[in-house]
Amino acid sequence: MDVLTPREDSSEAVRSAGAELSSRTNWFQQHSRDVDLVVVLAVFAYNLPIQLGSVPDHLWPGTGLLLSAGLCAPYLMRRRYPLAVFAAIQLVAFLQVLLGVELLVADVMLLLAVYTLAVRTRWFVSACAALVLICWLLVAVVPTMARNNLSIGDVGVLVAVIVWAWTWGRLVQTRRYYIGSLRERAEQLEREKAAEAAIAASTERTRIAREIHDIVSHSLSVVVVMSDGAARTVDTAPEQAKTAMEGVRDTGRTALADMRRMLGVLRDGEPGSHAPQPGISQLEGLVADSLAAGLPVSFTVNGEPGSTRISESVDLAVFRIVQESLTNVRRHAGPDVTKVDVRIRHRADAIEVRVTDDGRGPAERSDSSASARTASPGHGLVGMRERIAAHRGTLHTGARPGGGFEVFATVPKGAQA
Repeated sequence: MDVLTPREDSSEAVRSAGAELSSRTNWFQQHSRDVDLVVVLAVFAYNLPIQLGSVPDHLWPGTGLLLSAGLCAPYLMRRRYPLAVFAAIQLVAFLQVLLGVELLVADVMLLLAVYTLAVRTRWFVSACAALVLICWLLVAVVPTMARNNLSIGDVGVLVAVIVWAWTWGRLVQTRRYYIGSLRERAEQLEREKAAEAAIAASTERTRIAREIHDIVSHSLSVVVVMSDGAARTVDTAPEQAKTAMEGVRDTGRTALADMRRMLGVLRDGEPGSHAPQPGISQLEGLVADSLAAGLPVSFTVNGEPGSTRISESVDLAVFRIVQESLTNVRRHAGPDVTKVDVRIRHRADAIEVRVTDDGRGPAERSDSSASARTASPGHGLVGMRERIAAHRGTLHTGARPGGGFEVFATVPKGAQA
């Protein structure tokens, strides 16, 4: 069963609401010109027999026909030029009053023109047009109220119809703006979702690359050192060479298991993908491997874990910091290193990690020799800083007062990366 996140759920709801609101008008929007033509023809045809009785006898008999055409024809351009269409129809309507022609059925086009203005223009423009139409109505109707048996109430109803047409147009405009905002919001949510997915993918790639770097650099450095030792002693001390090759085998197996676990992030069901992550409890084995590789390492744990639970990510971070520190010592401290000290101190709220050596200092490690440039420790230190920053901890690296190099990190116990 798929579970939507709140952002995905919101995006889906916005898209559904927008689709539901706009689906009803899609047909009319697709056939807008046809609909306008049908309206014009219907009003003009219905007005034909009525206009004959509305024209005074002293006028040309076709005057009503021309007025009807002038009232209806501009409506076909209402979507492109709404204000100009209203002005043209209103001018014809004023001409109708000046000629003494009574109200025609075609005068209903004025209502439709006001409605179009209310839908497509700013409110004060359409409001002014509605006010002009009301004034025209009063000029056209009030002088002939007695003759046409119209009451004040009838005039009020006609004014209310104009106001209703303008209000209806305003509501339609508001609805369209609302639909547009829903669509814009849905597109924005889609963009944010894509951006979040890209950030998450980039973060995951960085995490995997950092893990693989720690696994490969440490394991290969141990394998290279122990293989060199076995190659030098295979003739003079075969038992020692055998022990070294067994260490190479065990290191390779451990690295292979770690790589399989990392691949499990990318491929479900990868063998070993559900193996537990290394942690503080595996540091003794890590130190033993370094000792077997000839690195003079001592390991000390001070304090007790206490009641505060150490999260899995913190457990792994401490292991990787020590692992990368030992790898850097092996690669950069030089052959004269005589002491490497690894200390873990449990505090009530955090774990302190300190790895020191008496080998080359930072200046010597970053000299201009080709070998030093090739073996630059920059990526390992960057990886450590990223781990510590992800857990809201602190990291200090640099020269020791008495010579050598020091890595000191503090990681909150309950932090989650």
